[in-house]
Amino acid sequence: MNETPPRVKPFVDLSDEQVHWDLSADLSYSQYLGLDKLLGAQRPLSYQHDEMLFIIIHQVSELWMKLCLHELNATIACVRRDDLGPTFKMLARVSTIQQQLLQSWDVLATITPYDYSAFRNSLGKSSGFQSPQYRMLEFLIGNKNADTIKVFRSDPQVHETLDRALRAPSLYDEVLRLLSRRGLDVPAEAIDRDFTQPYQANKQVAAAWLSVYHNSVKDWDLYELAERLVDLDYKFQLWRFAHVKTVERIIGDKRGTGGTGGVSYLTKALELKFFPELWTIRTSM
Repeated sequence: MNETPPRVKPFVDLSDEQVHWDLSADLSYSQYLGLDKLLGAQRPLSYQHDEMLFIIIHQVSELWMKLCLHELNATIACVRRDDLGPTFKMLARVSTIQQQLLQSWDVLATITPYDYSAFRNSLGKSSGFQSPQYRMLEFLIGNKNADTIKVFRSDPQVHETLDRALRAPSLYDEVLRLLSRRGLDVPAEAIDRDFTQPYQANKQVAAAWLSVYHNSVKDWDLYELAERLVDLDYKFQLWRFAHVKTVERIIGDKRGTGGTGGVSYLTKALELKFFPELWTIRTSM
């Protein structure tokens, strides 16, 4: 017995939907998101097809970094008032964003060396090294380097903002202050120091963290915070490695457009750790 197959509609029937068709007097999706500015910000300087991809990848990364900064600033505020509950959600969100940033290198790596060289000169001296948000992200998490803000001197407002972040306690500095307030033996030199200088690992701080891990039931929120920080650090290391390999794949050992050595410069950061004691204590457990 032959059955007639059900008729498939060629479109979605909207006749029973209460769609707001007339938005002339109301806020629209495009207006709310500022899509005219957002989608009008891609302005290639060459006629090369892949330059659009290059621009969009970096713009999207800047948007994700903006959200990371939003979450991390809120995290620091919570740590300062010893309210760790909300920080777990915020740091989990940052970790998920980092995964998106990590995957962006896979998309960028679809540009071949030949295709990139066709529009690379259009970049002039512009470089990701000059990203204020990336520098702010590193300062906020704890990788302080006063020399890096020199490149922003031509923009006094940005330079001042980064200088303030350079001099302020980082996320890790605030976490160590919290450990001290909770009664853990954190030495004064680890929490009352020159915040413009890179943090140096401290054996007493390692011992304090080891105590948290050995007493994870009693200090569960500190233990959970520590693991979230390790995840943040771990994802950052993966991001750096993917950055190095993508640059190497596309330009080899050429010097970067911003004047650095390119791959040789990026490789220097591969061993950096924001929260060194949280890694070293794993050997002692």
